Amino acid sequence: MTRLRPADSPRLAGIDAEHVRRLTETSDALPPILVHRATMRVIDGMHRLHAAVLRGRHDIEALYFDGSPDEAFRRAVQENIAHGLPLSLSDRKAAARRILTADPQISDRAVAACVGLSGKTVAALRRLSGAESAHLNTRIGADGRSYPLDGTRGRLLAVQLIAERPDAPLREIARDAGVSVGTAHTIRGRIRRGETPVPAGSPAAQELRASLTPSAPESAPALSCRAFPEVLRSLSRDPSLRSTEAGRQLLRWLHTQPVLTDDWHHRLDALPAHCTDSVAALARKCAEVWQQIAREVERPKGR
Repeated sequence: MTRLRPADSPRLAGIDAEHVRRLTETSDALPPILVHRATMRVIDGMHRLHAAVLRGRHDIEALYFDGSPDEAFRRAVQENIAHGLPLSLSDRKAAARRILTADPQISDRAVAACVGLSGKTVAALRRLSGAESAHLNTRIGADGRSYPLDGTRGRLLAVQLIAERPDAPLREIARDAGVSVGTAHTIRGRIRRGETPVPAGSPAAQELRASLTPSAPESAPALSCRAFPEVLRSLSRDPSLRSTEAGRQLLRWLHTQPVLTDDWHHRLDALPAHCTDSVAALARKCAEVWQQIAREVERPKGR
């Protein structure tokens, strides 16, 4: 036991003498302590170690942990909220602040699961500690995966993947889009109910509208052509359009106008050289008209 070093403990008050006394007096066999192999610091079991010394023991059963010092500290917190003498609320908040400072990229939920606090409490601690001041685009979740702080692009990609692979498992869609399974489930449900794939007014909805607008800047994220039929199907299920004759005429017209497939390349193989200028002029004119339509649709009512 002489090789062991004191714990990098999450307990602000240190060793509880009364708890050590209770362990010393118990006749039950105590579980092995947990030791960080690289530093020989005790991760979990300092009270058991003190009890063993008081019993006159010169050795103690131990398990080893391999990992970084920060990982060892997180393991110490997890062990101490799982059994033994509970960590106080102050202990757990201090541990959360330390974890956030050491690794600002870790998500609020992952920290909350580690220290036994709510995600909202951890988020508040993050703001107070300044850990969110770092310009990070992703967070590491409790599952070890990286998730974007702004899920807009992941949701847009999920819309596209669901349109392209309507029968694909949700876990596959979520994995490829970088979103949670719950988010993928919500998006697919909205599409099947004829609702917009993402809530109106959200950043994802604004980007979705921009990506479907011919006049959108080139930097706007674009959906593949195969995603367009799903947008049309969503419009076709909209009661406000289906319930009026004018709305039904608009839907029929929309279905006959746009080019909704990306197989037009091979169709151009049949185009004679002397017809290319005419087809190019037609394509430009169609694009010009659709740009005018987009501007008119986006213009605020009453202007």
